[in-house]
Amino acid sequence: MTLTRRHCLALGASLAAAVAAPPALAQAATPIKFQLDWRFEGPAALFLQPLAKGYFKQAGLDVAVDAGNGSGGAVTRVASGAYDLGFADLAALMEFHANNPDAPNKPVAVMMVYNNTPAAVFALKKSGIAKPADLAGKKLGAPVFDAGRRGFPVFQKANGVGAVNWVSMDPPLRETMLMRGDVDAITGFSFTSLLNLEARGAKAADVLLMPYADHGVKLYGNAIIASQKLLKENPGAIKAFLSAFAKGAKEVMANPTAAVDYVKQRDGIVNVPMEVRRLQMAIDYVIASPDARAEGFGQVVPGRLSLMASQVSDAYGTKTRVNPDAVWNGSFLPPKAELNVLPPAKK
Repeated sequence: MTLTRRHCLALGASLAAAVAAPPALAQAATPIKFQLDWRFEGPAALFLQPLAKGYFKQAGLDVAVDAGNGSGGAVTRVASGAYDLGFADLAALMEFHANNPDAPNKPVAVMMVYNNTPAAVFALKKSGIAKPADLAGKKLGAPVFDAGRRGFPVFQKANGVGAVNWVSMDPPLRETMLMRGDVDAITGFSFTSLLNLEARGAKAADVLLMPYADHGVKLYGNAIIASQKLLKENPGAIKAFLSAFAKGAKEVMANPTAAVDYVKQRDGIVNVPMEVRRLQMAIDYVIASPDARAEGFGQVVPGRLSLMASQVSDAYGTKTRVNPDAVWNGSFLPPKAELNVLPPAKK
């Protein structure tokens, strides 16, 4: 059959249109609302960089990242359906599950990011506190919802610490009260409270830092969590998100200084050098920790997860025991090659 000039022109126009608008781009991107655990600080670059560089968009997702006010809030907002995905402390997720056994929309952790809890105890060396056992009988300060305070019974048991006296305060007052001597020690995140103490005049050399992970407490830290709705209706979106996130996380860990620029874009008043230090500390202490290197980025070890479930059940006094199989689903993780994101170990 001979093609006429008109047929050739029509065929050419159709081919040009197909090239100009590939099927993948012609489809509308899936909207994803993502809830951070805290403010736009250094570690938020892990999510803000892949967003700004278009990795989520390339994966077919229209992602919006919002600041948070604590892991507990992130868990409840994802559970309510207000957010599709979030970033939260695994202990907070476990607590929600165990205290709301009949809730139909309990979120599930789908990727481990902080392989170790950032929780730590801080004291000024001049106080005479030199080791965990010295905390017995002392006044410890922290907000009532602080992860380190909630998990302190685990630290206490692992280190044979006697009874302590707790003093409650709002988060902004925690480090100030330690500096003033109103409390003998505080609990907080390693990469947050140390920098806050320095901002209040302390020198790093004058601060005793006791990370839970270095003192026999192998609790997992923050994970990416997903709503039941997204799990059931669009599991492919979860896989796409985690793949794009892993790509961005690798770049962030390779160049934290550049990554904090994306945090600055979202909060213009952040102290860039401080947030670079905060991000680097998060990488060194909890993301690329020895445990993370042994277990693999993004993953959990069943035995360790089960132990944590038991420890959280006891320490948090939950209504029911935590079921480790109900809080974790690793089936959405990218292939092992894509999870090879950790920077070379420091010598």
